[in-house]
Amino acid sequence: MLRDPEVVTTAEPRVVSQAEQTVGVSAGTAAVIGLQHLCQRDKPTTAYLMIGERCGCDCAFCTQSRSSTARSHFLSRIVWPPYPLPHVLHAVANSFAQGDIVRCCFQVTVFPGYLQHTLSVIEQLHALSPIPICTSIVASSLDAIQALLESGVERVTLALDAVCERVYRETKGGDWQSRLKLLRLAAERFPGRIGTHLIAGLGETEQEMCTTLQEMVDRGIMVGLFSFTPVPGTAWASHSPPSLSSYRRIQVARYLLATGTCRIEDWNFSPMGQIVSYGLHPSRIRELLADGQAFETAGCPGCNRPYYNERPGKTIYNYPRPLSAEEIETAISFALAELSDEQPVISPVPISNDHETRRIKA
Repeated sequence: MLRDPEVVTTAEPRVVSQAEQTVGVSAGTAAVIGLQHLCQRDKPTTAYLMIGERCGCDCAFCTQSRSSTARSHFLSRIVWPPYPLPHVLHAVANSFAQGDIVRCCFQVTVFPGYLQHTLSVIEQLHALSPIPICTSIVASSLDAIQALLESGVERVTLALDAVCERVYRETKGGDWQSRLKLLRLAAERFPGRIGTHLIAGLGETEQEMCTTLQEMVDRGIMVGLFSFTPVPGTAWASHSPPSLSSYRRIQVARYLLATGTCRIEDWNFSPMGQIVSYGLHPSRIRELLADGQAFETAGCPGCNRPYYNERPGKTIYNYPRPLSAEEIETAISFALAELSDEQPVISPVPISNDHETRRIKA
């Protein structure tokens, strides 16, 4: 049952562009909410919508960056065809009511007036349905984040993507410290309602990734973990994704930290920053990973992002569903392949003061 089926047909007080009258819908989402026919083994459990095209930012890995030559309706390796906004919002509301989806996630590019337009879209959907809403957006202030939360958003995601200043500068440009500062302040002001995205394979070491993961956990920031995916038309189209072993170690690290099983201070890293030990015997780690959840998509509740980092039938980095027993064993084997077989002698891990990875009470 829709809350107010007339809300999205009410005239807006301002003139909107043709692009603003539509919204991008990921191909998998479009099939789930009844906008197109598509045979898919693993259906998205979240409705993924994209507001805007051709972003004002210029991230080296993004198909929507201003210098990208990729087709305009792509994000990562997924096509997001545009549909009329009112039709999409009604379809999302109905699909949530029927139990086909459990959440709606807006990916927002940077364009003139993007914040106000996003607020309008969210308010319209929130008026139609009680569906949980999250948004990944470039917010410039705490006031902007508060406005989004008050409009009906459950969680605002401020994507760092890069886990350290060096990698941020190489892939995104701009000031990493200021983005991190806003993320910290937002987590403190709006506890439990802030998330971020981290991408493995942008040139960081596993130790740098784990250090930032620890801080995000300590601050109560939800982490959506991605594997770098090269896409034609982007500046990094010729770069390689991280090795599967490295990504599996990072997934295990995120899981162990998120569940409070251990902390980075208990871990050992090689001189090159690769995880050598989690401070636990491999047999104990196997027990903790036996259900396979560590290798499923990490992010907001109900977010499974099918094939965002991989192609159907190819190597799966983030599983969009529970793993089979064989898949669990293979994933664990990759994760533990290069770890120490012995109970480690723990030595202190150098932690950057900038990351402030001490435990922070919520």
